[in-house]
Amino acid sequence: MSQHDNEVKRVLAVFAHPDDIDFGAAGTIATWTDAGIEVAYLLVTRGDAGGFDDTPREEMPRIREAEQRAAAAAVGVSDVAFLDGHQDGAVYVTHQLRRDITRRIREFRPDRVLTNSPVRDWSRLGGPNHPDHQAVGQATTYAVYPDARNPFAHTDLGLDAWTVPEVWYSGCPEPDHYVDVTDTFERKVTALRAHASQLTDPDATVAFMRDRFTELGRTAGFGEGRIAEAFAIARD
Repeated sequence: MSQHDNEVKRVLAVFAHPDDIDFGAAGTIATWTDAGIEVAYLLVTRGDAGGFDDTPREEMPRIREAEQRAAAAAVGVSDVAFLDGHQDGAVYVTHQLRRDITRRIREFRPDRVLTNSPVRDWSRLGGPNHPDHQAVGQATTYAVYPDARNPFAHTDLGLDAWTVPEVWYSGCPEPDHYVDVTDTFERKVTALRAHASQLTDPDATVAFMRDRFTELGRTAGFGEGRIAEAFAIARD
């Protein structure tokens, strides 16, 4: 069972690449910011291995960072940070990554963390199954427990320990919680369209996402035509 949103003041979203948040959770984030919850983003990479055209590789991190900031603004988020030292396509669960995420948790002191699923969906190859996603989901989970809450871990950070009560996972093969995002879906679409460098056919992507998340609305029992995003939640 999740905390009620009225118990939550701050949410930290930790994801592998620009656009991960927007494909899986932007509608939910818009509902949170509308409710007065402060949301911050932490992106582990700048998505330098993304794109589909001949854009110079050295330009891609700058482009994707700007796209993510525009997408965040569409759902009411202005606090967007990127880690250095972690390469798109080569993210691993290292002590350094756990330390980097722990630093942000202790600085921001969130009541909820949202992240990539650490669990692979064996029913398909693509979708949320990028290995960077699983690595970030695992590293974030370890940063929440045991790292951030342990005053004797990462003492060199000089930051007080912080306990996060719950973690929400986006892209899990077996979700256990659904959020009705019908009223915020168009803002999700705006956020998705901000990632222009990653969309070969934006209209087709939006149509697919509308169908996909409408089906989740049916699964959740929200009623015909309602749209939902899905998560798995781990709590203390």
